Amino acid sequence: MKLYQTWRWYGPNDPVSLQDIRQAGAKGVVSALHQIPHGEVWPVEMIRERKELIEAAGLEWALVESVPVHEAIKTRNKDCEFYLKNYRQTLKNLASCGIKTVCYNFMPVLDWTRTDLAWPLDNGAKALYLDWTDLAVFDLKILKRKDAEDFYKKAILDKVEDRYQSMSKKQLDELVEVILMGVPTEGGVTLEALQESIGIYEKIGKQGLQENLAYFLSSIADVCEEEGIQMTIHPDDPPFPILGLPRIASSKEDLEFIIKAVDQPFNGICFCTGSLGAGAHNDLPGILEAVGQRVYFAHLRNVKKDELGNFHESDHLDGDVDMVAIMRQLVKLNANREKPIPFRPDHGHQMLDDLQKVTNPGYSAIGRLKGLAELRGLEMGLMR
Repeated sequence: MKLYQTWRWYGPNDPVSLQDIRQAGAKGVVSALHQIPHGEVWPVEMIRERKELIEAAGLEWALVESVPVHEAIKTRNKDCEFYLKNYRQTLKNLASCGIKTVCYNFMPVLDWTRTDLAWPLDNGAKALYLDWTDLAVFDLKILKRKDAEDFYKKAILDKVEDRYQSMSKKQLDELVEVILMGVPTEGGVTLEALQESIGIYEKIGKQGLQENLAYFLSSIADVCEEEGIQMTIHPDDPPFPILGLPRIASSKEDLEFIIKAVDQPFNGICFCTGSLGAGAHNDLPGILEAVGQRVYFAHLRNVKKDELGNFHESDHLDGDVDMVAIMRQLVKLNANREKPIPFRPDHGHQMLDDLQKVTNPGYSAIGRLKGLAELRGLEMGLMR
C-alpha cells in the first residue's frame, strides 16, 4: 500500500486549480474554509459545497488544514468556552460530511515566520527564507521589544545596526508585512495586536501554553472519539521561540509531551520535516521513531541552514533533512496501517513559468509538482 498523495488547495481563488492538482498526480486535496473568521462554526452546507466542488474534479477532500484554534482558546481567556463549543460543533459538522482528519497548530499569534518570501536561488528560482539578522532588525528597531537583545546570538546582534541603516523605508515596510503575514487568503496581524499578544503570552509562558493545549485537547476528546476524528498538530514553524512568543511543538520532547498529555488515539501529529528540520537540535529520524505511531499526516519539504541558523527551503531531496531516511520510516509505518498515511509536498520553489505569475508564498504549482514527483519516485524506489 502506497502513501496517500495529497495537495494543499486554498479554495476557488487559489491560482492553482483542481485540474492542475489532478495533472500533478495527487489524489487527495487538503483544504479549509478560509473565508470563515477564526472561531466561527463551519456550516454543513458550506462544507458540502467545498466537498462537492473537489469531488466534481475527480479528487477527494482528504483532510482539513486547518480548523484554526482561536486565540481565546490558546490564552484560555474569558471567551474560551464559547470558542471551544464552536470548535466541537465544527468537528461534528466535518465528520457528518465524512471528513475526519484535521490538521491544526497551537502557535501563538503568528502562524509561521519568514523574512523573505522570494529569496533568489543560484538557478533563478525563488524560495522562502528566514534571516535572523532581519528578524532582529524587526524585533529591536521596529517592534522594540523589551530585553529582545537577550534572545539573539552576539554574531547576529553585531550585524543589526548596519543592516538597519542599509535598509530603505520600503524594505523595512516589506519586512514588517512579511513577518506579520498569516495564512494566504486570511490576512495577517497588526503590529499593535502582536505587541499586545506578546505581553499576554509573557505571563502564560511555555508551561501555561502546554496546559492550555492539554485543556483544548481534553475539551474536544469526546467529540473526536465519538466521531472517529484524528487531530494532527503541526510543529512550530520555525521550531524556536519567536519575538518573545513561547513554542510548545518544536522538539521530540515537546511532541512526546503532547501525546502523553491527552493519551488517546485521536491525539496525533502532523510530521512536518521542514518545520522540525529548521532546528539543528532536532534529529528527525529519531523523532519519527519516537512518535510515528501517532503520525496521521506528513508535510515533506527540506531546508538548508547556515552557521547562524538562517535557513531557506531547498529542493525536497537536497537539504539538511535526510528525506531518504524519513521516507523509509514512513513506508514502514504505512505498511501497518489500515488506511494509507496522507502526505503532501510542502511548499516549493517559485520557478519556470510561475516566476511570471502571482502565487501564494510557497504554494506555486511547478515547484510542488517537482517535489511530489521526486517524493513519489523515492517512495517507489524504497518499496521495491
